[in-house]
Amino acid sequence: MTNLQTLLRSPILNVFMSNCVKDILRCQFDFFKALGRVKQIHDDVKILLRTNQQRAGLEIMEQMALLQETSYERLYRWTQNECRTLTQESCDISPVLAQAMEALQDRPVLYKYTLDEFGTARRSAVVRGFIDALTRGGLGGTPRPIEMHSHDPLRYVGDMLAWLHQATASEKEHLEAILKLVTIEGVEENIQEVVGHITEGVCRPLKVRIEQVIVAEPGAVLLYKISNLLKFYHHTISAIVGNSAATLLTTIEEMHLLSKKIFFNSLSLHASKLMDKVELPPPDLGPSSALNQTLNLLREVLASHDSSVVPLDARQADFVQVLSCVLDPLLQMCTMSASNLGTADMATFMVNSLYMMKTTLALFEFTDKRLEMLQFQIEAHLDTLINEQASYVLTRAGLSYIYNSVQQHKPEQGPLSNLPSLDSMSLKVAMAQFDRYLSAPDSLLMSQLNFLLSATVKEQIIKQSTELVCRAYSEIYAAVMDPSNKYKDPETILHRSPHQVQALLS
Repeated sequence: MTNLQTLLRSPILNVFMSNCVKDILRCQFDFFKALGRVKQIHDDVKILLRTNQQRAGLEIMEQMALLQETSYERLYRWTQNECRTLTQESCDISPVLAQAMEALQDRPVLYKYTLDEFGTARRSAVVRGFIDALTRGGLGGTPRPIEMHSHDPLRYVGDMLAWLHQATASEKEHLEAILKLVTIEGVEENIQEVVGHITEGVCRPLKVRIEQVIVAEPGAVLLYKISNLLKFYHHTISAIVGNSAATLLTTIEEMHLLSKKIFFNSLSLHASKLMDKVELPPPDLGPSSALNQTLNLLREVLASHDSSVVPLDARQADFVQVLSCVLDPLLQMCTMSASNLGTADMATFMVNSLYMMKTTLALFEFTDKRLEMLQFQIEAHLDTLINEQASYVLTRAGLSYIYNSVQQHKPEQGPLSNLPSLDSMSLKVAMAQFDRYLSAPDSLLMSQLNFLLSATVKEQIIKQSTELVCRAYSEIYAAVMDPSNKYKDPETILHRSPHQVQALLS
């Protein structure tokens, strides 16, 4: 304490204070050293306030406080001027500027004003850089101006968003550099707030240009790709800066929703046109041109959806909506188109149409439920074709009338052999016709089966219809062999057992 008192009474202190002021004016490094020394003296003098040297302590504290305020004022003005010069697209944050922010953190108001000044300067730089990138390009014309690609909507929007993504990341890095020495709480919040202010300036020119692209309706596929691109950059930019760039993220989200809305409007318009003029099925009962065009559109949309980099849950939600918007009208159109056809023709046309839908969806994810639904519908129409083919064979093989009579026969009607056209001679004639079928089963195929697009489906129909024919023959065979029906020598009428017939047909 004696040494401190001696120092306070001597002229050394006045010399030191004078030297501090000179240090501030001499060089930046010495300035921060001197400021730190003044702060230390200000803190040390508090010891005097606990002794009988309170008057001296108060005088020194007052002088140190005055010197500190003068230093902080000069530091603030220098830092403010430095920030105002950071208006180039790329800026280098000097170590001295970071030191200045470290010092200014002791004065929250000046610290906040300096950050505002930095944000204003960088906002101006980013807006000017964005406009230059749009209209002038880089130095020497490389890269070329973004607006030179305005004829390519996806690249145009993608280039703008990529530039903003890079600029946002760079501005965050600048702020992290200028505040790297700051130790007070809330630095991350400060960075986010200033980044939000900086990026807010580009929202208007960005929104105007993307709106022009979307409203021009470049087509459903491009609209969907643009929607996914906007969603991706919203996700990517928010991952870098959180929700700090609220205005920019809101703008991107608004454009995403607009593009998505117009995309689904485009799909709905396409679907309504399908219903306005329903085409008749082509002669080969294959998919109509409208169905093929719509499935091509759906394939392109789903392909862009599968390659999308947006989060999985968002993609799945979009997928369900896309399928509902396209498939439901398609199914309705096919049903209306086939409404005036015969039973076999209708079933063949519907199987072909549903098969095309199924093979289109099978290539993509999130289609399990729709594929299952389509399979159920295909199977329903397959049952129709199986029954039609079996009936076709029985009719042309001469067994249709006999089979129907056997099924409808009741014991009270008397023996089956007494019924018209069911006597032994009539059955032998029918069996001779059936033998010709057994020798060449492929000769009795409905023409509609040749129009089926899937060979597997055709084989399934032939196999299951053949099983029905064998079942019908088994019932006829059992009835003829039944003694109650009084056929004489039934083995000479039906000389093949059901197993033999099944073996021949399989």
